[in-house]
Amino acid sequence: MHIPSLKNEVSPEEWALRVDLAACYRLVAMYGMSDLIFTHISAKLPDSVSGDSPQFLINPYGLMFDEITASSLIRIDMAGNQITPSEFSVNRAGFVIHSTIHEARHDAACVLHTHSRAGVAVSAQKAGVLPISQQATLLMSSLCYHDYEGLAVHDDERARLKADMGSSNYMVLRNHGLLTVGKTVADAFLAMYFLESTCQIQISAQAGGELNMVSQTVLDGVETAMRLQQGQGRGSAGQLAWPALLRRLDRLNPGYDA
Repeated sequence: MHIPSLKNEVSPEEWALRVDLAACYRLVAMYGMSDLIFTHISAKLPDSVSGDSPQFLINPYGLMFDEITASSLIRIDMAGNQITPSEFSVNRAGFVIHSTIHEARHDAACVLHTHSRAGVAVSAQKAGVLPISQQATLLMSSLCYHDYEGLAVHDDERARLKADMGSSNYMVLRNHGLLTVGKTVADAFLAMYFLESTCQIQISAQAGGELNMVSQTVLDGVETAMRLQQGQGRGSAGQLAWPALLRRLDRLNPGYDA
């Protein structure tokens, strides 16, 4: 399969975003969080590129995550119209979920959704994510839930999805999967990495006996420490880890930047 390069057809800003988003798709596959051709990761184009009409990039429906390239990504508007000519289409459920979050959260430059085994398993548990690991403590204060309403193809679900998301960065879609948002592609990926790790640890721990819960006092202390770090102007963990993740991808699955 040959997809012509768009590197010289789009602005440098759009190309850089395309490269990061394609890398994110391949990293999700590399870390075992993909679901064949299903689920989606989207990145909103900056206003300097899209103008007055918000637009975002999303995967072509039919490609595996580990074969996504920067040029294969499809640019669509908030009505679902394809801006990028492509032999592929965009999955309706992916459009509904991602356009809803991008519209509601102007700070969500990237929206990442998975159907991983551990994520779906925890999403099926009444108690949801349990505070039993350090990974869990990092996200509990920004975690929300959305009840399952069937395949996300109906517009009337949008209002409830927006209300449940609020200002959170981590969402458990009950009986469905996981969702994270970030100010950058790197931030959304690292958020999902921690949420997925939290779910894997929880499923493993539940098979081993009585669980030890982290106290609310400790949870509050972790939240305070995280706010303090952010206030000191340190770069986000996602931005710190991203160059190393790209180096690993270059070694194991290069070609995402084509």
